[in-house]
Amino acid sequence: MSTIKANTLLHSDGSTTTQPSIPALDTRMATAWVNFNGTGSVAIRSSYGVSSITDSATGIFLINFATAMANANYAATATSHRTVTWANGGIDANNYTTTNFRLENVENSTGVDTPTFGVQVMGGQA
Repeated sequence: MSTIKANTLLHSDGSTTTQPSIPALDTRMATAWVNFNGTGSVAIRSSYGVSSITDSATGIFLINFATAMANANYAATATSHRTVTWANGGIDANNYTTTNFRLENVENSTGVDTPTFGVQVMGGQA
C-alpha cells in the first residue's frame, strides 16, 4: 500500500482544488455539528454544516443547515448542560426536514434554555 502526503493539492493548471472526498469515510463522519449558547441571544460558538440556530421558544430551537440534506433520513443527537436537578426531562431532536430539525430541551417537564448545547448530525447527504 502506498501513502501520499501533501499540504496542498493543485489542479494541473496550478489552481487550488477542494479537499478530496473519501466515499468510504463520508458516511461515517459527521455531516454537521454545532456547539451553541442557548440562553439570552442564541449564539453559535463553533460549527460545521450548520448555518444558524433559530430560537423558537424556551427550550426549543431550529438547527438550520448550511447545505440542504439530500433527504430527511439522518440521525441527530444532542447534549445539553443541565441547569437544575434533572427529573422528567431530556433532549429530543424531531421534525426532520432537509433544511433543519427541531431540538427540544426539557427539565422537570418544562422547556429550558441552557448555556451549552452540542449537536451532531450523521447521514442525509448524497
